[in-house]
Amino acid sequence: MIINSYTNEDKVLLAVDCIIFGFDLEELKILLVKRSFEPEKGKWSLIGGFLKKEEDLDVAAIRVLHHLTGLNNIYMEQLYTYSKVDRDPADRTLSVAYYALIDIAKHDRELIEQNSAKWFPIKSTPTLIFDHNEMVERAMARLRRRALSKPIGFELLQQKFTMRQLQKLYEAILGKKLDKRNFISKFNSFDILIKLDEKDMSSSKKGAFLYKFNEEKYNRKVEEGFNFKI
Repeated sequence: MIINSYTNEDKVLLAVDCIIFGFDLEELKILLVKRSFEPEKGKWSLIGGFLKKEEDLDVAAIRVLHHLTGLNNIYMEQLYTYSKVDRDPADRTLSVAYYALIDIAKHDRELIEQNSAKWFPIKSTPTLIFDHNEMVERAMARLRRRALSKPIGFELLQQKFTMRQLQKLYEAILGKKLDKRNFISKFNSFDILIKLDEKDMSSSKKGAFLYKFNEEKYNRKVEEGFNFKI
């Protein structure tokens, strides 16, 4: 005989909220949606949804991300659980926050428009509902730490990129200017980039060589003890 020992326990809602970062080759940006229902209707919000009975948390986050961007195989990390009793005035709701990194050039622009979503420069993030600004701050702190010790920045870049674009990305993530000579020297020393026989001609007549991240070589070097550190 199975005894249901949970009958008298409180039931709460469990949500996932996603901080979606993108990079447009100049600025680090965050994808926000305009909330279409109460409470806080008409205000900017992170994209989120409630956990379904048949889902685990990662599956729920993947569903939410795909619904808004149309993308699969997105880099994401579980960030933190927010559980203040009064965080959502509508009901007792816990939220597990995830942050995700996407290539802006690949996402589905029609889905973005259909969901009343908009990209904002991270420096110009508006006031968000509930504790969402706190989630964004925590996600930025995590992203900075990760970017210093792992090459996750390449998740935000197009497959082919210039050294200038790579430096702009790291400056946007770290929130500070980097010395060009030292930055290039550092990445050359890593030996994880492939220099292509192609140039980006959009920035100058001379053009700038394009590069690709050699993920296979990076993984092999890690197995041999390589330490990625900016």
